[in-house]
Amino acid sequence: MFFEYPHLLSLLAVPVLLLALYLYRELKDSLPHMRVSTVMPWKAGGPTVLGMVRHLPEALRLAALSLIIIAIARPRSSSQMERVDTEGIDIVLAIDVSTSMLARDFTPDRLSAAKDISIEFISQRPTDRMGIVVFAGESYTQCPLTTDRATLINLMKEVQTDLIEDGTAIGNGLATAVARMKDSDAKSRVVILLTDGVNNSGEVNPEMAAEIAKTYGIRVYTIGVGRQGEAPYPVMTPWGPDVQMMQVQIDEALLKQIAVETGGQYFRADDNTKLSEIYSEINRMEKTRTTVDSFPVYKDLFTNYAVAALLCLLLEVLIRALLRRLP
Repeated sequence: MFFEYPHLLSLLAVPVLLLALYLYRELKDSLPHMRVSTVMPWKAGGPTVLGMVRHLPEALRLAALSLIIIAIARPRSSSQMERVDTEGIDIVLAIDVSTSMLARDFTPDRLSAAKDISIEFISQRPTDRMGIVVFAGESYTQCPLTTDRATLINLMKEVQTDLIEDGTAIGNGLATAVARMKDSDAKSRVVILLTDGVNNSGEVNPEMAAEIAKTYGIRVYTIGVGRQGEAPYPVMTPWGPDVQMMQVQIDEALLKQIAVETGGQYFRADDNTKLSEIYSEINRMEKTRTTVDSFPVYKDLFTNYAVAALLCLLLEVLIRALLRRLP
């Protein structure tokens, strides 16, 4: 057994001091002076049952106080170990955040749809380590590999355009994602790379990034986002914001090449539903289950001590009530 807040156990000095004070008062008050010719009548006597019971309420009160202090120190037990099934997969979501991701052929736009569906994907894989990489004209890690779903989801919600130089550096994005998991010992390592454009910037060639991913045994699923032909883009005109139709350009040949070389698969999404189906398909494909020992199963003992303290207090009240009725 251990305590989550062990420093609170120092408060146990309080009931000890109260006990000492009680004993001091009892000793002082129990020594009346009376002169008698002989003590023979009292020698045969001893402590009575009533005399001992009258100390019980105070003992119960001090016991209750001690149990409450132990309870708020949050005692926990970790005597059990649990074997659980886990996927054993590390996944990095590499997401294009160039301004073209604001195109409105998705609802409400490509980037918002990708974020919402990625959050759903994250929620469906509670045992995997996952991370987030974003890229435009350059790339950076939005969230390193973690099992903290709340942090992942919050950081995914914060993904937006205009945070880095505009452009589409697919090679940089993939290389950064690979760097995040190259030292991982997971059973399976996966990058899900989502983009809506053609590689036009960055220091790392996409083909070279794919070769590096292959070297480390990292599988890359590529997703091309955008309808065929044209898509509505928000633009700023001299008369204010407007929406204009612009040509959709996705280097599908490159994305297919990256996927095939690394053992992954290429997908094309032209609306929210299709994108959601793609993530669901990837979710079904990536199932490398393994049985491992989890962390110890912690059992919180707070309730046990709290209930014991409550019983002591109730018993104290009951005994005091009975003592008052005795002659």
